[in-house]
Amino acid sequence: MTIQSPPYTITDTIIDKISEISRLLGKLTAENTLDKKPHLRKANRIQSIHSSLAIENNTLTLSQVTDIINGKAVIGPYNEILEVKNAGKAYDLIETLNPYEEKNLLTAHKTLMEGLTKEAGQFRSCGVGVFSGETCIHLAPPAHLVPSQIQNLLLWAKETPAHPLIKSSVFHFELEFIHPFTDGNGRIGRLWQTLILSTWDKSFAWIPIETLILGKQKEYYEALSISGKSGTSTPFIEFMLETIKEALISKQNNDTINDTINDTINETEQTILELIKQNPKISINELSERTGKSRPTITRSLSSLKQQNRITRIGANKNGYWKILQ
Repeated sequence: MTIQSPPYTITDTIIDKISEISRLLGKLTAENTLDKKPHLRKANRIQSIHSSLAIENNTLTLSQVTDIINGKAVIGPYNEILEVKNAGKAYDLIETLNPYEEKNLLTAHKTLMEGLTKEAGQFRSCGVGVFSGETCIHLAPPAHLVPSQIQNLLLWAKETPAHPLIKSSVFHFELEFIHPFTDGNGRIGRLWQTLILSTWDKSFAWIPIETLILGKQKEYYEALSISGKSGTSTPFIEFMLETIKEALISKQNNDTINDTINDTINETEQTILELIKQNPKISINELSERTGKSRPTITRSLSSLKQQNRITRIGANKNGYWKILQ
């Protein structure tokens, strides 16, 4: 089989970002942060699961997702709870999956989508389109072409000498473009990029890149759209490398804070801190909606965090923002 290489161009921006990411990753590896703090690995994994599902409109809060992963009972929509349980099992497979084997891709999809779609673990059997409202923004290739296109993509990823940062981003985009499954393409694409990166450096198995994607969801879909229309994954590669860089910077800046927080504050306060990290301008009403807690509870939690010198408010209530203190 002749392997067809997906179209992309290595730009100066890509080269610069790879250099920055390598420097940040080297510092993280030297500090051995994740190996020293297994509870941070678990917290980061839960962030990844929550964020990847939130991108797909799962409404459960970070606190609820944490409870589900920890085996606690949670009141919420059945399908959304099942999505969390399935994602937890799928992310637990990262250290055992081969990113270049079709059977492993299908196994991961079956794990993610069991009980959520009839074709869990199977390539789609019909045509699909990606819609924005009533407008079709991407018509995926015909179903009969999916197996050969996925086989080509897996072989390319296995054989290419491209840097893992580039390879994982190209794979992510191409998987979304092919749209091989009736449902779950976004979450499997994000999982597979993490998997490919983790085979390069194991730290990526525990870095919640998905949380940064959630915070830039509009830009994420725009990068996918621009790349699809231009016929090259270059714009998406640049977007993902910037996102990975930001994830590493966030990881470096917040590890010490998170380590202390996990031991001394309650779950609501921890969830609030995570939401503030994602969006420093988040309002009390938004915090209430995202956490499922009442406005008075949020107000009390914010006061507690300020008294503990965890956060401070910069500027006015209306136009200001929250800052997490080092």
